[in-house]
Amino acid sequence: MVLRGTEVKSLREGKANFKDSYARVEGGELWLVGCHISPYHHGSDANHDPERPRKLLLHRGEINRLLGKVQERGLTLVPLRLYFKNGRAKLELGLGRGRKLHDKRRAIREREMRRELDKAVRSRER
Repeated sequence: MVLRGTEVKSLREGKANFKDSYARVEGGELWLVGCHISPYHHGSDANHDPERPRKLLLHRGEINRLLGKVQERGLTLVPLRLYFKNGRAKLELGLGRGRKLHDKRRAIREREMRRELDKAVRSRER
């Protein structure tokens, strides 16, 4: 990943949010879009933009392989985890398929049922 200094410090503090973020190919380069990295609290007024697109460093062959899968099957590149290796921030990407509207509704219904069940179990334990 191509990052600024305050972004690296903020990442080391665990201040990244990948919710609703994805990677896309633009001009033969891979960009991470929608990732929120909070401003570094010890930084100056010239802190980084939390929502800016960040360039991902991959070999040309890797980008072409991922681009082929994304275009062919209608998949999306989503970030799975961020870690540091030898002082460099690494991002693990995965290929995922977006949910259809009925899948989202089912997932919400199941989550609400599980929440109600957990609430009932907790109230019974008291």
